[in-house]
Amino acid sequence: MTLAAYALIAGTIVVSSFVSGIFGMAGGMILLGVLLTVYDVATAMVLFSIIQFAANGWRAVMWRAHVRWSIFWSYAAGSLLAFGVMRLIAFIPDKATVYLTLGVMPFLVEILPKDARPNIEWRGMPFVAGLLTTVVQFLSGVGGLFLDMFFQKSMIDRKTTVATKAVTQTFSHLLRAAYFASFASAAKIEPLWAIPPALLLSILGTSLAVLVLERMTDHGFRHWTRLIIMAIGVVYLWRGGLLVLGG
Repeated sequence: MTLAAYALIAGTIVVSSFVSGIFGMAGGMILLGVLLTVYDVATAMVLFSIIQFAANGWRAVMWRAHVRWSIFWSYAAGSLLAFGVMRLIAFIPDKATVYLTLGVMPFLVEILPKDARPNIEWRGMPFVAGLLTTVVQFLSGVGGLFLDMFFQKSMIDRKTTVATKAVTQTFSHLLRAAYFASFASAAKIEPLWAIPPALLLSILGTSLAVLVLERMTDHGFRHWTRLIIMAIGVVYLWRGGLLVLGG
């Protein structure tokens, strides 16, 4: 891999961790999209999971006082069930599928009537969220946007939302890494020396985001989240369409 490619990935790690640190999502969509330009799907998924584990884990540590743990434990149970089912199926998507799924997800969530959107605070809903979000993550690589749909109708403030999503997504990154790494012939992480610097860069971006989130209002938080993910969705639909047309 060239020096320019390393620089691109390093910059993307900082930016994506910064974005995720503010909005609790969207950054993962950016990072995975860039990794897929360099690696095959299985390798990109494992490397992405390792980097995002550090970013989300550090975010969870910084906002640990705001975590809604009752939501996490139910979410984790649903995630484990989804992991078992998906591993039996043993499905690895191709790049076009990942890009198109990433691209269409924001619009599918957008057209869903607000009254039909679930609330993470409803009884049993965290389990359902964990089950469905984990399936989405294994198909597209990123589940933060889908998970956010469960938080939109809740009365949870932005700090609790970011903190709780950070903990649930940290767990999900572990499961995704284990899932794709289990296909030993498909996932090959090289070079291994690049992983520690990547983790440090993800922590740096996450730490910088605190300065912005502290000053942002709940209204601004939701407004900018929507604009960013829609823009990313358009780019990935275009990228996925090119891959399909190009065979």
